[in-house]
Amino acid sequence: MCTAELATAMSSSGGGYYFVSRTFGPFWGILIGVGQWIGLVFASAFYLYSFGSYLLDLLKELVYRPGDPVILVGLASAILLTAINILGTKNAGKVQSSVMLVLTGILSLLFVYGVLQAFGIIGENSLPTPFAPKGLTPVFGVSALIFTSYLGFVQIATVGGEIINPQRNISRALIISVLIAITLYVLAIFVSNSVLFIDQLKEYGETAIVEVARKLIGNIGALVVLFAGLLATFSSANASILSSSRTIFALSKDGLVPKWLSAVHERFGTPHRAIFLVGLPVVAVLFVGNLEVLAETASLLHLVIYGLICACVIKLRKEKLIWYVPGFKTPGYPIIPAIGLIAGFVLIYFMQTRSLIYGDVVLVASAIFYFAYARGKTLENPSPPHIEPKLRRPKILLPVSLPMEKIYPLPSLELLLTSKCFYLVTKN
Repeated sequence: MCTAELATAMSSSGGGYYFVSRTFGPFWGILIGVGQWIGLVFASAFYLYSFGSYLLDLLKELVYRPGDPVILVGLASAILLTAINILGTKNAGKVQSSVMLVLTGILSLLFVYGVLQAFGIIGENSLPTPFAPKGLTPVFGVSALIFTSYLGFVQIATVGGEIINPQRNISRALIISVLIAITLYVLAIFVSNSVLFIDQLKEYGETAIVEVARKLIGNIGALVVLFAGLLATFSSANASILSSSRTIFALSKDGLVPKWLSAVHERFGTPHRAIFLVGLPVVAVLFVGNLEVLAETASLLHLVIYGLICACVIKLRKEKLIWYVPGFKTPGYPIIPAIGLIAGFVLIYFMQTRSLIYGDVVLVASAIFYFAYARGKTLENPSPPHIEPKLRRPKILLPVSLPMEKIYPLPSLELLLTSKCFYLVTKN
C-alpha cells in the first residue's frame, strides 16, 4: 500500500530507488538503487537456478536422464531473457502476461481440488493439524528466507514511467497482485499440509510441492507442477531483469552512475546497456550455486528497501510538499507504514551470517561509490502526475493591449495616494 501511494505520486522509472532518493536525498538513493540492482541480480540467479532444477526434474519424470547441468540451463535462460528484454518492453511484457495467465490457471485448479479433498468433499477428510507445531519463531526465519518471493510487487512501480495512466493502474496492479499471490500461497501451504505430514515435507525439501501434486492426482500432477515451476521461475527472472535494468537507467539519468548507461537503443527503444549490466552479473552469480544464500541476499537488500519505502510515506505525509499529491493513500496512516518499517528490519535479524555479509558488502560498496563519484549531486523534484504534462512546463506571461470600445478616465493621483486600493496594489 505504501508503494502504491508513492508510485501514484512519483510515476517515474526507478521504483524504490526513485522514492527514497526524492525523499531522503542522493546518498540514501544510491544505497537503495545499487541495493535494488544487486538484489534483483541475486533474485534472478535464484530463479534461474530453480528453473534449471525444475527443468531437469521434469525431464527425469519423462524418463530422460540428462545428468545435472543446472547452472548450464540457468546460463542459457539468462542469455535468452536478456535478449528478450533488449528487444523491447512490449515483448518482455507479452511474455510475462502469457506465462502468468497459464501459471495462475494451473495452480488455481490444482489447489482448489486439494481444498475440496481436504474438507472431504472429494475423498476423505484430511484437514491439517496442528497449526505451527514448532511455534511461531520458525515462521519469521522462513519469512526472511522466502521474502524474495514477494519482490515482484514493488517491481511494478519500477517501470512506472512506462505504464499508461499510472495514477489508476499502478495502485490497482499492486493491490490485486498481492491479494492473488497471498491467496495462492495460503492455498499451497494449506493443501501441502493436508496431503503430507510435516516430516515428509521437510524430507522432500524444495520439491515438496511436486510430491503434493503427485499425491493428489498421480504422476500427471507432478508433471503439471514441474511445468508450473518452470513458468513461475522463468517469469520471475524476466520481471527481475526488466526491473533491475530500469533501476540502473534511473540512477544514470540522475547522474549518480555514468550517463552512458542510460543510452536507449535506437531501434528497440530499450536501455540496452543497463540490461547488459544486469544480465552479465546474473550469469556470474549463478556460480554461487547456494539457493538459500541467493534467496536471502536478495531478500535482505529488498527488506531494507521495503522498510525505507514505508519511511518515505511517513516523511512525505508529514512534510506536505507541494509536489506530493498521491492518487492513492495508505489507509491506517501512520500505523500501517510504521508496521511495515519495523517488520522489514526485524526480519533481517533471522537471516544467515553469510547472507548478512553479502548484503552488508553491497551497501558499504554503494556508500563508498557515492563519496567517490556522486557526492554533491542534486536531484530534481518529481513533477506532480495529476497535472497535465503540457501544463507543467514553465510559462512566460506577456501583457497585451486589448481594444476598448469606451475610454474610461484615469483616477487622479490624489485619489490613488489616499486609496486603500493603491496600498494593496503596491504591497502585493
